[in-house]
Amino acid sequence: MALPSGGDAFTLNIIHNALVSASDEMFTVTARTAKSPIIYDVLDFSAALTDPEGNVTAQAVSCPVFVGVLDFTVKGVLRKYGREGLRPGDAIILNDPYISGTHLNDVAIVMPIFYRDTLVAFAASKGHWNDIGGMTFGSWGPGRTEIFQEGLQIPPCKIYSEGKPNVDVLEIIKSNSRIPDMSIGDLEAQVAGVRVAAKRVGKIIDKYGIETYFAALQSILTTGEEIARNRLQSLPKGRFRADDFLDEGGKDDQPLPVHAEIEINDHEFKVDFSGNAAQLPFSLNTTYPGTVAAVRIVYMCLIDPHARYNQGLVSRLKVIAPEGTVFNAVRPAPVSVYWEALTYAADLVWKALAPHAKDRLTAGHFLSVVGLILAGVNDKTGEPFALVEPNPGGWGAGYDRDGESGLVSFADGETFASSVEILENRYPLLVDRYEFNTEDGVGHGKYRGGFGIVKDYRILNSAAELTTDINRAVVRPWSMEGGSPGTLNCILVRREEKTLHRIRKIVACKLQKNDVVSIRTGAGGGWGDALERDPALVIEDGKAGLISAQEAGSVYGVVLDPERREVDEPATLALRARLRQESSKAGD
Repeated sequence: MALPSGGDAFTLNIIHNALVSASDEMFTVTARTAKSPIIYDVLDFSAALTDPEGNVTAQAVSCPVFVGVLDFTVKGVLRKYGREGLRPGDAIILNDPYISGTHLNDVAIVMPIFYRDTLVAFAASKGHWNDIGGMTFGSWGPGRTEIFQEGLQIPPCKIYSEGKPNVDVLEIIKSNSRIPDMSIGDLEAQVAGVRVAAKRVGKIIDKYGIETYFAALQSILTTGEEIARNRLQSLPKGRFRADDFLDEGGKDDQPLPVHAEIEINDHEFKVDFSGNAAQLPFSLNTTYPGTVAAVRIVYMCLIDPHARYNQGLVSRLKVIAPEGTVFNAVRPAPVSVYWEALTYAADLVWKALAPHAKDRLTAGHFLSVVGLILAGVNDKTGEPFALVEPNPGGWGAGYDRDGESGLVSFADGETFASSVEILENRYPLLVDRYEFNTEDGVGHGKYRGGFGIVKDYRILNSAAELTTDINRAVVRPWSMEGGSPGTLNCILVRREEKTLHRIRKIVACKLQKNDVVSIRTGAGGGWGDALERDPALVIEDGKAGLISAQEAGSVYGVVLDPERREVDEPATLALRARLRQESSKAGD
C-alpha cells in the first residue's frame, strides 16, 4: 500500500492512536460529568471523531448501535450548514431519527473542530436522555402512532454559537422535559466531552503539522478499507437468507414475518431488506441509519470484532432497505422503540450466516433490549424521577461452548446493567432479587444457551408507572443443529404475592407502594443434540443450581450416582439410548 504524502508509517500510526485516545477521553469526560445514571452508570452513549467530510476516523468503545450512526449524524449537520456555515466554538444539537437514526431520546452534540481557520474534524457525541417530552414519562413506548407523540424533535441547530450558548434553544429543551435539570446536565456533559476532544486534536496538529495530520486521516480510512477487503476473502461466498418474526404487526395482530438476503463476494458484503412489511403504525419501526448500524454490528463481528471502528472498515458494506418499510421508516412514522426492529435487522444477518461462520457467530439470543421505564414523583423530595434501563439476558450457544448468561443484547453491547447500589440510592425502590433466570429454562443442546435474569423491583413510593415494549416474548430465540430454542422475555407485576399482569408491552401501568415489577429475560438457543452433551458439564450445571436432576435425566440423559455424586455411566448410556429411540419414533 502506498503511503499518503505527509508522514512515515510510524508517525501516521501514532496519530491514529492519538485520535483513538482522544475519542476515549471524550467518552470518559462525558460519563464522569453526566447527571443521569443511564449515561454515567449504564454508559448508554457514544463518542467519535470524524474527518471534515463526516467519515468516522476514531470512536470510543461504546454502545454498538451508536457506532454505526454517528457518520450519518455529522453528515446531516454538514448538509444543513455546509462548511461555510460553521465557526470555531459552534456546537450543533439534533435528535432527528430520520437524519441520525435511533429515537428522539438519543440526543447528539456535534462540534466542528478548526485549526486556525481550517476545518479539520468533527467531534460527535450521542446519548440517551431520560425524558424529551411526549405522551408519557420517559418519552418512548408503545401506543404512539406518529413521531409528534414521541417528544421534542430537534433538527440540527446551534446550541452554542462561537462559544456562546443559545439560550432560546436551551429554554425550549427545558420546557419540553419532565426532568429538565437532568437533561441540561447531560447536554453539558456531552458538550464538555466534545470540547476536550477538540483540544486534543489541536494538540496533535500542533505537534505533527496539519499536512501530516490529514495524511493520517487518509491512512486510517485507506488502511481500514484494505483490512476489510482482505478479511472479505475469509468469509463464506454466495447468497444467504434468513426469515423470522417480530412478535406483532402481522395480520390480526399475529407475528410479523421479516427477512433479509445477504450476498457476499470478494469485493462486497450486501444486505437486502427488500420485500419487508410497510412501516408500522406503532413505535417498533427503525429508520435507515439504524438499520445500517444494525448490519454494521454483525459485519464487524465477522470482519474483525476487536478492531477499533472507522469508516474504512465498512466501505465494502452495502445495505438496501426500501423507504417506507419497517427497516427504513420515513416521517412521520413513530420510532421510539426502534431498537426492536433494529435488533431483528442484525439478528437476520446473524441467523443467515451462523451456519457458515460457526467460529464467529452463535445461536440466537434473547435479542430484545427489554427496556423499561419506571417513573413518578418522589414522595420524599417532590421531584420527578425516571428510571430508564436496558436489561441483560441469555446469549446463544456456540458450536464449541455454552452461551453467555446475563449479558445485554448485542445492540447495546458495551453498556452495563444498572448498579443495584445506584438504583436504590437514586430511585424510590428496592431490588428484592437479582439472579439468573433458571425457572423459565434454557435452550438445551450439546452446548446450552446462556441464562437470562430475574430482577424484582419493589416500589417504595406511593405511586409510580411502568412502560415497556419488548420482543422475543412470543417467538423464541432460534437454535442450531438440533439444539432447542431459547426461552421468552416478559415482565410480571405482582401485588400482595398475586400476579396482576404478565406484560410484553404496556404504557404507564399504574403501580402502588409495595408492588413488585419482576423482569424475566429469556435464555439463548442451544447448539447440537442435547444427548451429546458432556455429562461432566451436566453435573457442573446441576451443582451450580442451573438445572434440576430431573432435567439432567429427561433432557440430557445423564444419571447421577446418588452416593458418589458422580455420573452413573452404564445407566447414562442406557437412558440416552432409550431417549434417542423415543425421539426417533416421535419423528417417524
